[in-house]
Amino acid sequence: MNYETNARYSTEQEQPSLGDLFSNLSAQASLLFRQEVQLAQAEMTKKATRAGQNAAYVILGAVVAQAAFLTLVAALVLALSTVMDAWLAALLVGVLLAIGAALMVRFGLTKLKEIDPAPRQTIQTMRENKEWLTQQI
Repeated sequence: MNYETNARYSTEQEQPSLGDLFSNLSAQASLLFRQEVQLAQAEMTKKATRAGQNAAYVILGAVVAQAAFLTLVAALVLALSTVMDAWLAALLVGVLLAIGAALMVRFGLTKLKEIDPAPRQTIQTMRENKEWLTQQI
């Protein structure tokens, strides 16, 4: 009998207690949560960088429109005023520059709208982790 008791005791020591299992699960869940937060931060940083780059197109369009207005309007109006009235030449140049600027701004805004701000990858892995934790308990 003594041998059976010792055998049972050594088997029980090899298996972790329920408290140890829950403690281990809690530690692993905590680590997993921290890693998911890091993943979300990385994903949002990447998306913010893309948004910043596309916003630069909008700003660049506005700057180019301003520079074009300041540098070309006078020259184009003067050149066109040799074949038409000066007011008509100024109107034509102004309309063409406004169309070009509008196209650049529209391009940038379209690219900004294409960015999905939600961290989709993180959301998906969090769902998977929730399912895994549910199965573990």
